[in-house]
Amino acid sequence: MTINFESDKPIYIQVAEEIENGVLSGAFAEETQVPSTTEISVSYKINPATVLKGMNILVEEKVLYKKRGVGMFVASGAAEQIRQKRKENFFDHFILDLIDEAEKLKLNKTELMQLIEQGYSHRS
Repeated sequence: MTINFESDKPIYIQVAEEIENGVLSGAFAEETQVPSTTEISVSYKINPATVLKGMNILVEEKVLYKKRGVGMFVASGAAEQIRQKRKENFFDHFILDLIDEAEKLKLNKTELMQLIEQGYSHRS
């Protein structure tokens, strides 16, 4: 888990996203316990209330659930739910902006797709 104290993004949001990343990567498998608020707050030197605020976002989204007196656990189907949420966010915040910029540059769909393919080839 990485917390960027210089980021404009609130720490509790970063905590929630890092837990989501752990679920997506398999570090936190479904139906397994995630580290406690105390463990995370001590490890990253952040307020336990801040960690809990991030975790509660995931509880509201039904990614995590609480077992009273035991801790927080990853819900069944959490990984797919996170993927779906992030795909929608990706479309809304990246794809639509990408298409808007391509139109400003007068790139047609074929040219845009070629640039995307070129981007993938550079990563290989």
